[in-house]
Amino acid sequence: MAAFDEKEYTKSFDLSIWKRLLPILARFKGRYLKLIGFTACADLVDSMLPLFQLYAISHFIQGGTLEGLVPFSGAYLLAITVLALLVVAGTRQTMHIEMYLGRDLRRDLFEHLQTLSLSFYNVTPVGYLLTRITNDTNRIAGNLAWNFNDMIDVAVYVVSSFVIMFALNWQLALVVMLVVPFVAALTGWFQPRILHWNRKVRKINSKITGAFNEGITGAKTSKTLVIEDQSIHGFRGLTDEMNRSAVRAARLNAVYIPVTLFFSSLTVAIVLLRGGYLTVGQVLDLATLSAFISYAMNIFEPIQSMTANLAEFIAVQASIERVTGLLDEVPQITDAPEVVEKYGDAFQPKRENWEPIRGDIEFDDVTFRYPDGGDNVLEHFNLKIPAGTTVAIVGETGAGKSTLVNLACRFFEPTEGRILIDGRDYRERSQLWLHSSIGYVLQSPHLFSGTVRENIRYGRLDATDAEIEAAAKAVSADTVVAKLEQGWDSSVGEGGDRLSTGEKQLISFARAVLADPRIFVLDEATSSIDTQTEQLIQQAIDHLLKDRTSFLIAHRLSTIRKADMILVVRDGKIVEQGTHEALLRAHGYYHDLYSKQFAEENAAKVWGA
Repeated sequence: MAAFDEKEYTKSFDLSIWKRLLPILARFKGRYLKLIGFTACADLVDSMLPLFQLYAISHFIQGGTLEGLVPFSGAYLLAITVLALLVVAGTRQTMHIEMYLGRDLRRDLFEHLQTLSLSFYNVTPVGYLLTRITNDTNRIAGNLAWNFNDMIDVAVYVVSSFVIMFALNWQLALVVMLVVPFVAALTGWFQPRILHWNRKVRKINSKITGAFNEGITGAKTSKTLVIEDQSIHGFRGLTDEMNRSAVRAARLNAVYIPVTLFFSSLTVAIVLLRGGYLTVGQVLDLATLSAFISYAMNIFEPIQSMTANLAEFIAVQASIERVTGLLDEVPQITDAPEVVEKYGDAFQPKRENWEPIRGDIEFDDVTFRYPDGGDNVLEHFNLKIPAGTTVAIVGETGAGKSTLVNLACRFFEPTEGRILIDGRDYRERSQLWLHSSIGYVLQSPHLFSGTVRENIRYGRLDATDAEIEAAAKAVSADTVVAKLEQGWDSSVGEGGDRLSTGEKQLISFARAVLADPRIFVLDEATSSIDTQTEQLIQQAIDHLLKDRTSFLIAHRLSTIRKADMILVVRDGKIVEQGTHEALLRAHGYYHDLYSKQFAEENAAKVWGA
């Protein structure tokens, strides 16, 4: 398989990426409208507060009277009370948007991941996915909530303040407006550079998350191989690279904001100078100048905030690109619309239309190569597997033993040709229809966090406790339960880490038995079990696989001698097929493998003795 290569994004601003979020944002239309309403009203009230200052100076100070002070104070108190209530209401809506938007983004991503094909997970690092679902979704939710609130806040306040300033004195208002083109030009220059370095930071962060994951999951291996120093060196390289990129982004922001502050302060100084002349010349009264200076000083803080918010909006596009890119990832294995219409999908299955599976499997002129290219693994391959047949697939490690099974289970599809299930191309029925009838026991079984009982019940969610216990007993998994302090309700830990590999294997096998599938796949299912336990399981396998189509991917050739058909894989190709006896008589590759393994096992017994 090819190494994962994350998509590069180069556009400084891509409206289509932002539009991709509109269907998700539409779910919160009501909250956004409330937020806009509360914030706009709060800003209108806030922009009028300097007018109270103007009235107080002109009426009480310059007029030399206290008449009307009580009603004035009451009106001012009412204004700031209304302002406070509007801010609280707007903040509440912003918090709700952040929480629920983040929740929906994570849900949508997780649900979409369930629809993607196995090939996607073969080439996509876990760290990449974790970063998308956690860091990027949190950043998007926070930005489209709080930064959006700030942008509305700034826009309404600035517009209303300029309207009032033009009403007070249009000459001074024009002076204040001179800062706007400079800020726009600065934003246009800094925008692509800030975005570039933030994109790089996000990309490296994915690699760091992946390194963390590998460091934790592979801690035991690292210690046994004594490669901690190498791991640390590699991790330091990533963190240093991220630090350099983050410093570049921070430097740009550190220059961007102070430069805008300089122009803002310069404009205030010009207003003071020009306003002073107008006041001395009695063109402008002191009360109006005082109110105007308040507007001029207050308006530049939100303008600076707007530039910072714009920079943050620009930066968050990197996260939006990655999240929407993941949401746009197309499954390589999909059902045709007419199939979905009849059989449903993973989220809305139409089980009433599902035909029972007998288990006849036929490879009809199948050619296959993996999606990432390379040579054909199968070419014009034909094979009929009658229902109830046990097919063993053998070969050296890395020979490609799983390819045939992955095709039969429709984890991949033929490049050319057809695979028939019960005489029909399996693409004419849904993936869920097929997968629901497959029991798959892996060499490295995965258990979910929860109890032993819950993990076995995943085989059939409506199973009774008695059925669960019977399935466990059939494969001797009840011996595992007997050792646990809380029995069936004992926690298996994250990924089953509280159990040994052999114990997890038994639980996984019981889960498959409970599902009662028509097709069984055992991928080195007994490789991690001691000899005594293997004998018990082998007896259970002989009984349970009766009348079921089964695939046995085996390393121990002694376990598949009773198979109805043995396929021998070498370098990704099927080079021999037949029964155990027939293949031994042929004195081919299988004979060599069997003889070599038989000799190794006898030698091990001698040394063990």
